[in-house]
Amino acid sequence: MTVALFVIAALELAALIALGVVTLVMRRKLTSARRALRARPTRSAESRPRRRPRGVAPLAVKTVVDTVQTADSLIRKGLGGSIRHSIDDLAGWARVERPDLARITADGSVVLLFSDIEDSTRHNQTLGDRDWITVLERHNKLVERSVSAHGGYVVKNQGDGFMIAFADPAKALRCSLDVQRALGGDTERWNGIRVRIGAHAGTSVRRGHDLFGLDVVMAARIADLARGGEILVSAALRDSVADADGFCFTTGREVRLKGITDAQTVHALAMPAS
Repeated sequence: MTVALFVIAALELAALIALGVVTLVMRRKLTSARRALRARPTRSAESRPRRRPRGVAPLAVKTVVDTVQTADSLIRKGLGGSIRHSIDDLAGWARVERPDLARITADGSVVLLFSDIEDSTRHNQTLGDRDWITVLERHNKLVERSVSAHGGYVVKNQGDGFMIAFADPAKALRCSLDVQRALGGDTERWNGIRVRIGAHAGTSVRRGHDLFGLDVVMAARIADLARGGEILVSAALRDSVADADGFCFTTGREVRLKGITDAQTVHALAMPAS
């Protein structure tokens, strides 16, 4: 019994000695750390580097980088497959997104116009991707300038395809004539590209109304029927412009448009004599 108590006491004493040693070592380390912190020079709030807020410039740089990457991807992968069905893609986007066009018209009526380059895939293959991009950029700038000059609104541009809205039917037609006149006046400069244009007057600003989808389909399908260098319009658009505006149309022809139940009459807008 006495031996057992002696052993227990010895173990407790050893534990106390070990605890004391550990405490002493930790205290010395803590003291050294405090001295090192006191010796380190402090910086005032003014001298501390401020975190710069993210402004417009970084976002602009990101946009440019994204654009360059997209263009590079198109150059490497080829453009033909991307823009082969640009009018269909634009029409599908519009029917899903239903862009709000109320700001461009007071009475709810709007002219929807679709355009694209005829045989764009063939031109792309003939010119090569880099030269084709140059032609495409010139074409897009031409369309955008004409739309702006006649008070129109580019709803969306995808590849060589455009979806455009006008409040004034006459301005929509004059814009179309300007584009075709520019392309036809110097075919060599434009590498022989020919643009087909289709337009329809409807009530597409009524968000949520079925007429939105119907008008989009009508304009897109008419553009699909047009040939390169041609401006093809619906009977509704033809009837919305007065004879005094000086436009000349061919005799209407009856056509069947995909997605439209009834037969429709379309007219070609003639180029005025120079």
